[in-house]
Amino acid sequence: MKQIVLYDATLREGNQTEDISFSLEDKLRITQRLDELGMHYIEGGWPGSNPKDLQYFKEVKKFRLKNSIVTAFGSTAKSGSAVEKDKNLNDLINAHTEAVTIFGKSWDIHIKSVLKIALADNLQLIHNSIGYLKRHVPMVFFDAEHFFDGYKAHPDYAINILRSALSGGADCLVLCDTNGGTLPYEIHKIISDVRRKIDAPLGIHAHNDSDLAVASSLVAVECGCMQVQGTINGCGERCGNANLCSIIPNLKIKMAIDCVSDDQLQKISELSRFVYELANLPHNKHQPFVGASAFAHKAGVHVSAVQRRSDTYEHIPPERVGNTQRILVSDQSGRANILKKAQEFNIDIASHDPLVQEILSDLKDLERHGFQFEGAEASFELRMRKALGEKKRYFDLVGFRVINEKKEEAEPVSEATIMVKVGGKIEHTAAMGNGPVNALDNALRKALEKFYPELKQVHLIDYKVRVLTGGEGTASKVRVLIETGDRLDRWGTVGVSENIIEASWQALTDSITYKLLKDEIKKTPE
Repeated sequence: MKQIVLYDATLREGNQTEDISFSLEDKLRITQRLDELGMHYIEGGWPGSNPKDLQYFKEVKKFRLKNSIVTAFGSTAKSGSAVEKDKNLNDLINAHTEAVTIFGKSWDIHIKSVLKIALADNLQLIHNSIGYLKRHVPMVFFDAEHFFDGYKAHPDYAINILRSALSGGADCLVLCDTNGGTLPYEIHKIISDVRRKIDAPLGIHAHNDSDLAVASSLVAVECGCMQVQGTINGCGERCGNANLCSIIPNLKIKMAIDCVSDDQLQKISELSRFVYELANLPHNKHQPFVGASAFAHKAGVHVSAVQRRSDTYEHIPPERVGNTQRILVSDQSGRANILKKAQEFNIDIASHDPLVQEILSDLKDLERHGFQFEGAEASFELRMRKALGEKKRYFDLVGFRVINEKKEEAEPVSEATIMVKVGGKIEHTAAMGNGPVNALDNALRKALEKFYPELKQVHLIDYKVRVLTGGEGTASKVRVLIETGDRLDRWGTVGVSENIIEASWQALTDSITYKLLKDEIKKTPE
């Protein structure tokens, strides 16, 4: 069986993504998760580039990693000085890792225009840098930067780059599509040619500027590359790097390459979400394998089919990558969607019950008015339980008022006053907020926490507003989507109105009602 080495660059190249800046603590936590996944090499950063990376290599030594080897990254020595005195190379050695990776230029325009040295001097620089590192570090990988562009321009020189690295003692020659512009058939042709001329372990490092990094990486493996580099969620400069969350399942499931265990593969969806959370970025729900929509079904025909045989519309069982099948509800839904959602919500309803059609008709009518439940399944569950007579009223609104005040150059101030009735008792309170919706949310919670202390666990995660009828300007109907969470769960609710406060109120009250309902269900004996 073909052996493949997985090399993760999330902590360095992923950290170069626009809008991402991992802290030292983030990098250490991600390292532990990558180790649990079974990653073979973890590129921790460039120890000579910034204090945070230097500190990372000191701190990571305190962890006992079971599967991964932490790798330091840097460049070849600067031209014109002895490698023994080169700060970058000595920083790599002083990181005290079992492996280091250095990159060198493979494309003549970089050598002439950036390094401004002779082509022959570049070959010597690569050879000497690797040779010096090999005297101090057990494993040295060479990233041949811009290799494919360099090969297309001057194939003989690109091959000589690899020969210089190999003669210096490089343990693996990694071919880099640094600009991400090489097509998979070109990758196949060039690597095939390299293998005829170079007898050494090869690796692939692909960027995603042509949206082909995963495909190019898999083609490279098929051509004989044994090391695959990439990042979690494909994060990286510009359009990102090859996405290991797609590469690993394809290698394991589609190509039958046992790069991680079955149990480790089931951690990949969780790892993807974990990295998004630490990066403070929204999850890409449409991401293959690990996204929330990867195994989501909306059309009634699809739902009916997957309930009989999931492989009719799913290329793999979602459980293999730690994901789950989801049945969405929308105006395209049929009876099968409603019954499947009832099953998910632990609602007992027979397929022939007339209420199924009533719920379906209500759903389609609501969506005609602008409601959408694909990201607000808590609101849909409440409506389903209401149709079945199972929805409990935990409170009733007597009334609320929201006041916004703006004075000269000062920041605007919002205050909400609310009166609710709970079990015959009326609670009247007020609260401030940094906006009208925040003030209303604070006032509602303040009024209800006296009766339902568990609401203190609840916090707002996300708040989105979408204009539905743009031609009417500020009088347009809007849809408000709220995501709420507690210590164990998160859920989405929705509201629609021409008045943004009213739409927000609908979503807020659904959110709180859902929290109280699910807590009550958990307490109810089987």
